[in-house]
Amino acid sequence: MAERKPIESWLTDMDGVLIHEGVPIPGADSFIKKLRETGKPFLVLTNNSIYTPRDLHARLARMGLDVPVENIWTSALATAKFLDDQRPGGTAYAIGEAGLTTALHDIGYVLTDHDPDYVVLGETRTYSFEALTKAIRLINAGARFIGTNPDETGPSAEGPLPATGSVAALITKATGKDPYFVGKPNPLMMRAGLNAIGAHSETSAMIGDRMDTDVLAGLEAGMETFLVLTGLTAPKDVDRFPFRPSWIVDSIADLVDRI
Repeated sequence: MAERKPIESWLTDMDGVLIHEGVPIPGADSFIKKLRETGKPFLVLTNNSIYTPRDLHARLARMGLDVPVENIWTSALATAKFLDDQRPGGTAYAIGEAGLTTALHDIGYVLTDHDPDYVVLGETRTYSFEALTKAIRLINAGARFIGTNPDETGPSAEGPLPATGSVAALITKATGKDPYFVGKPNPLMMRAGLNAIGAHSETSAMIGDRMDTDVLAGLEAGMETFLVLTGLTAPKDVDRFPFRPSWIVDSIADLVDRI
């Protein structure tokens, strides 16, 4: 196998890599600080579409992690970028929170329930039966079905919560139409992120705690991949997958010296 080029840019997942249930993982602050000191391009990624980058910047800052707004990349931003490329100045019926609606507004999309080009489904803590019914009827009438990410559940202090993938399955069952998911493991999210920071896959690395999203997306985007064991994937789980990360490390703390 050809030797990879030195890593010049870093992409990292947020939950399970930098933070866990609202608490920074040891070494996360040193990792972010080292990236900023060296000036290397980097992005903190999340499939969660609820929050805007400004919201996430503030939440991370309260935990002692100083991540600039421009270094945060969400599935909502990736979805908006995809729609802007596909159908500039279009219309959408969106189910989600400020992270999604703000991203769509910022690309000039009109949010409407009258004959929209797209139905766009993201996360919300208050999925409405009325909104889901409206989405089903609009898709049946010809609107294209987009999901910000395929995650079936999301974390909470009380336990797993249904997320975009689960709700999308309900809509698919009612319409017979599968959504196009933009977020991880779709490498499109990674490639758009790399473009946003002027980076190239052959000199970039992806750090994640999940084999089925983070590592797979990084692999398919052509990046070096690091699996950390501070999140959802345990060492015994790795061999269940038909692909492997480039490296397995205990935590983000082990990568500070690699920058």
